[in-house]
Amino acid sequence: MAIIFQVSLLAFAYEWQATAISADSIKKHVYILGHDSLQGRGTGTIGGAKAAQYIAGQLAKIGLRPIGDQKTYFQSIPMHGSYALPGSRLIFHLNDSTHVLQINKNYLLYKTGAQTLIPQPTPLVFVGYGIIAPEFDYNDYQSIDVEGKIVIFLSGEPPSDDPAYFNGPYPTIYSYPESKQRIAISRGAKGSILIPSPRNEPAFSWERYVREFSLEDVTLAYSISANLSLIINPKVAEKLFRDTNVNLEAIFKQDSESKLSSFDLPGKISFHGKFVEREFFAANVVAMLPGKNKQPDDSYLLISAHYDHLGIGPAVAGDSIYNGVFDNAVGVAGVIEIARAFVKHDRKPLHSVIFFFPTAEEKGVLGSTYYTDHPIVPLYKTLAAINVDGLSMFDKFTEIVGIGAEYSSLGDQLQGLAQRLGLNCAPIPAAFISSETYARSDQIAFAKAGIPAIAIAEGIGKAILSREESMQKLIDWMNNIYHTPFDDLNQPMNFEAAKQHCEVIFYFCQQLANLEEFPQWKSGVPFINARLQSIAEKR
Repeated sequence: MAIIFQVSLLAFAYEWQATAISADSIKKHVYILGHDSLQGRGTGTIGGAKAAQYIAGQLAKIGLRPIGDQKTYFQSIPMHGSYALPGSRLIFHLNDSTHVLQINKNYLLYKTGAQTLIPQPTPLVFVGYGIIAPEFDYNDYQSIDVEGKIVIFLSGEPPSDDPAYFNGPYPTIYSYPESKQRIAISRGAKGSILIPSPRNEPAFSWERYVREFSLEDVTLAYSISANLSLIINPKVAEKLFRDTNVNLEAIFKQDSESKLSSFDLPGKISFHGKFVEREFFAANVVAMLPGKNKQPDDSYLLISAHYDHLGIGPAVAGDSIYNGVFDNAVGVAGVIEIARAFVKHDRKPLHSVIFFFPTAEEKGVLGSTYYTDHPIVPLYKTLAAINVDGLSMFDKFTEIVGIGAEYSSLGDQLQGLAQRLGLNCAPIPAAFISSETYARSDQIAFAKAGIPAIAIAEGIGKAILSREESMQKLIDWMNNIYHTPFDDLNQPMNFEAAKQHCEVIFYFCQQLANLEEFPQWKSGVPFINARLQSIAEKR
């Protein structure tokens, strides 16, 4: 299949010229960005700042125009960071006793800081899945008052085999914890507690949750304060149902049978948090290749790859540096080389191309959110955003996946390119479909700002590996390497596959950068209104 790919490129040589992208250059960038000396490129750390300086230096060498603050390559972002200390106390109050739960061992905080304080014992309410979904005629809050109380809900959503009801076997946005937390706040709740459900999280690992939640909680300095939202270890969640007619085992059984109901609980909780907090600045890195269009009809294509990772975290097998080589040192390396290919190409793009390297993607796409809140070029003149979060590093591929392809005409553009390159354009494999797949990286920030956005991943069809081998390799990586210190330079890496991936993205971006008409959101997509608003406001 690798030969077929090369023949396909040869067949369309009149349309695509050879690129300046090289596997050796990608490798060089990856070995610098993924090195232990950068300490995992944590947001607001020395390692993160070193990574930003390295990227800016590469953009300057390529000859791209700096368009950041004061004509630099940096867009500075004020941020707030907070760590919860072991002295934080979650207290469960019953009529005849109190139970003090320990952070990390018994519970974890989604958000930290003074806004999570619950000084007085506060009533508890169980609300099933914590979902209100009018389109499915479903409401866990219909018969219960939660104002001023703490709500408790299970992870996931109602089981279904009907695609018309909660998307059948595939999750919807309602299963996402943040959706449940927002619904709770909208009903007047003071906070929320999530209990992992065995049905919805069969591979649940408390140790993995601890690694993720033990890292610094970072927010934009101007973010709206959050309230108490936590996840409780199922081993101690039984205490929440003490002195009721139903225990946690029965709750889980009702979950599997779709028979959950909402009810008040006899206990109360209070929370006294102790935190280390800081205010700091981190930076996006941004540069531009001017296109043929000139003001006042200027227009832009944005290509992004987040450069941050998790930094220093809980040690695993003696290693505490979360290097983030696949996530996303290789993506940054790829976009640097895509930028080089644009500059070296003898055809200047019609639209200007912005190369954007956001920070704090791992903290909730904060860098890209800040950019859309403080755009350097008008949002309504940005024709599309192409996000690169990881590249193919196992094997060359025969199919590609457009994450978000179904939302806009970008999917049609990608389908046409795939056909010309002799590739299949495949959907996300069923094993990896998630309610938040599109929302898991920076493309969601651009989409929320109205900009048609897509990420291009490789499919499981590979040149050498069988589909079964490819799928198993990806599953093993997700379960054992992703967001651990083992995503480092010691893992096997196929830089020829990464080069192939970069070339496909380059061809796609070059195609978009020369479109006469802007890509459009498809009818009914929720991001259309943001686009219309930015056009009306000329923002």
